[in-house]
Amino acid sequence: MNPHPDSRRLGDFLRARRAQLTPQECGLPETDSARRVTGLRREEVAQLAAISVDYYTRLEQGRVRASAPVLATLVRALRLDDDQQKYLYELAGRNDDRPRRRRPAQPVRPPMRRLLDQLTHTPALVLGKRLDILAWNQAATALYTDFAALPPARRNYIRLLFTDLRAMHRDWNHDARDAVAALRMEAAADPDDPELTRLVRELSAQDPDFRTWWAEHRVITAGYGTKHYRHPLVGDLTLDCDTWASPDGSGQRLMALTAEPGSPSHDALRILTSWTTAQTDPNPARDRTP
Repeated sequence: MNPHPDSRRLGDFLRARRAQLTPQECGLPETDSARRVTGLRREEVAQLAAISVDYYTRLEQGRVRASAPVLATLVRALRLDDDQQKYLYELAGRNDDRPRRRRPAQPVRPPMRRLLDQLTHTPALVLGKRLDILAWNQAATALYTDFAALPPARRNYIRLLFTDLRAMHRDWNHDARDAVAALRMEAAADPDDPELTRLVRELSAQDPDFRTWWAEHRVITAGYGTKHYRHPLVGDLTLDCDTWASPDGSGQRLMALTAEPGSPSHDALRILTSWTTAQTDPNPARDRTP
């Protein structure tokens, strides 16, 4: 296999990086012999990466192309941070092989949680990146489903819209297509998100409608609209759906559903939420567990 065109630059990077490290910080035993090089020796890097000294030497000299497993061991041996890891894989011409780290859980802001607690008769959700459902109140449980009973990986508005909640939407095609367009906007903001990639791949494989609408590249940022539901306990509901973005730049949004006062939907929603709240604990807001 011919070396990648950036192999020599890769070798320069490897040499520069090992010069920045000491044997002590890499967990290597101290020796009494004088060191002729700054930082780690080639033999020490090879030892840490569990590869031969000859192979590592050829890597630094640009005479061989690094394999994906070798790059993974070099990331650990040379203690590379996220930016350095990305640079390493780019120089090696193996961007597609770079491991994608799972993003940390999205903590719900305390003000958002307090709002959920106070919205007794108003179904409300806190949506995070990828339209993950991070928190909800008992009114939302009454309207939609018992989110607490779902595995955390399934607590995603898009995923549920195409699975568990599909039947309750009287205008499902409209609502689902708009939701896909909103997810498209999320993808534009963070195209390297591995969880988003997995979600899109999964839904594209499972649902032809999702696959078609995703390919349209339609995007929306609308924060309001009307939802038409058919609930198994109270029948048809027409609810106004509004979302408010958190001012802290976290991407979290509060989504609340309300009905016109005095309307049949308003009365049905109060009956539904009152009946459900009476059977649950007094601390309704729940948040997603990692």
